[in-house]
Amino acid sequence: MDPVWWQLTLGLAAVVAVFAAMAVGVLLLAWTPVSRAGAGPRRRRRPGLPVRRLVRAVRTAVRGPRRVTAAWSSRLSDALRHPARLVVVGFATAVLAGTGLLSLPFATASGTGAGWVVALFTATSAVCVTGLVIEDTGTYWSGFGEVVILGLIQIGGFGIMTLASLLGLLVARRLRFRLQLGTQAETKTLAVGDVRRVVLGVLRVSVLVELAVTALLTWRFAWGYGETWERAGYLGVFHAVSAFNNAGFGLYPDSLVRFVDDPLVCLPIVAAVIIGGLGFPVLFELRRQWREPRRWSLHTKITLWASAALIVIGWAAISLSEWSNRATLAPLDPGGKLLAGFTQAVMPRTAGFNSIDVAGMNDVSLLVTDLLMFIGGGSAGTAGGIKVTTFVLLGFVVLAEIRGEPSVHALGRRLPSGVQRQALTIVLLSAAAVAVSTLVLLALTPFRLDQVLFEVVSAFATVGLSTGITAQLGTAGHVILVVLMFIGRIGPITAAAALALRERTRRYELPEERPIVG
Repeated sequence: MDPVWWQLTLGLAAVVAVFAAMAVGVLLLAWTPVSRAGAGPRRRRRPGLPVRRLVRAVRTAVRGPRRVTAAWSSRLSDALRHPARLVVVGFATAVLAGTGLLSLPFATASGTGAGWVVALFTATSAVCVTGLVIEDTGTYWSGFGEVVILGLIQIGGFGIMTLASLLGLLVARRLRFRLQLGTQAETKTLAVGDVRRVVLGVLRVSVLVELAVTALLTWRFAWGYGETWERAGYLGVFHAVSAFNNAGFGLYPDSLVRFVDDPLVCLPIVAAVIIGGLGFPVLFELRRQWREPRRWSLHTKITLWASAALIVIGWAAISLSEWSNRATLAPLDPGGKLLAGFTQAVMPRTAGFNSIDVAGMNDVSLLVTDLLMFIGGGSAGTAGGIKVTTFVLLGFVVLAEIRGEPSVHALGRRLPSGVQRQALTIVLLSAAAVAVSTLVLLALTPFRLDQVLFEVVSAFATVGLSTGITAQLGTAGHVILVVLMFIGRIGPITAAAALALRERTRRYELPEERPIVG
């Protein structure tokens, strides 16, 4: 067998084995044991005196360790009882497993093995479907390493909880209640009973979209660029999975710059990014009611219209700003400029591909990209950021406050106060994470504010676009970006809920007093 294909096969087997074991672990943690309190005592034969003495001695020897083990097991079960914590544990386990696989000597092309910083950073970037890299993916990693990265991308996009639920469906044919709650926290479904349908729907959508994009890219790489069918197929699969999961990992050192004016490469990738960024609830609703827009839910309406508006605004702003920039769009014809501007407006949704040199973009384009990255894509999908629904809902809150209305209404519906507080909390926590990380990196590195801010927002929003300074941030900077990518993937609200020791219910209200605002 060809050594390259042997490495690819070995990498695929390693990814499947590791994450199958992880899924089983999540299932065991989520599995509620059946109590035997109602069962009657079992009749046992009383052993003889020597046997009783031996059993008593063994019990005395192991009683202490068993009590300690039981206590730690009880604490672990209590800690993982909250679904949000189970999501955090799942993603953290995926990152650690990926770091271990990428640290193996044969995971790199040189065979010397990657350092722990490179392995951890790459594994986190892949699981969190970001796309930021310290070393070039196509040249630094071997076939084994590339397949591991591809597997991490698929696992991260699909969701640890969703993977565990699929395994539960295949093995047990039914889901335990706690596992359903964990999957609900990951997929943002509205009802616990809908988890089975959603998980299978996610699998179907992922497979269909990735296969379609793979076929188009394989044909183009083979017929348009002279690649062999085997190499073209591998390139097609890698870029299709990376695009649909909004990861942005590519096997070319310049990402998509060499295909900047090729619509047969850029547009399939853009389509996969948009579909993955809409979110699975929107895709499910469109499949059922795409002919009846009036019956769409508020979430679907906001996601679709806001996404379209942001893409058009970003397309116009970036195209106009870069039209005469010799480092980006100026060398292209008008059709190529429009295609490149459209591609670059979609990628901040949060894929990390770029068809023009980001470092050559002017300040206006960088600021527009910062805003688009921070907003991100749709909820319960593969995109990051604060999500378009959060951004639009806060807009309705501001509009209602300006009008002096006592309640907030959006598109014919009234917004609950809890949703308003959640949106405000997400924005404030996200802004705080970006601001603090930017200040720390400015103190640790010699780079400018626009470069550092772009890198921080890209990491937190799990985008993967970079001005080219990622590899030069040093160990401390890389660790900060790892934390940002992890928090950005699981969400500020999920992280806060996972770290909380317990939920508290206020049993009384204090007297009301209104301070001066503004």
